[in-house]
Amino acid sequence: MSALPVPLTAATVLAAATGLVYTVTLFGVVLASIVSRSPARRRDARATLAILIRRAPKP
Repeated sequence: MSALPVPLTAATVLAAATGLVYTVTLFGVVLASIVSRSPARRRDARATLAILIRRAPKP
């Protein structure tokens, strides 16, 4: 039997876990940019979101 399926399965689980953590982080930042009462906090959350999704903020 080949030894390839074990590392491949571990890599798949690691990739899925990383994607889930990234998605939860994005959701938290989006929620903060919508729910925050302070305009400064909303602006900071939107700037963080722009960094996380690798897009430049709109002027």
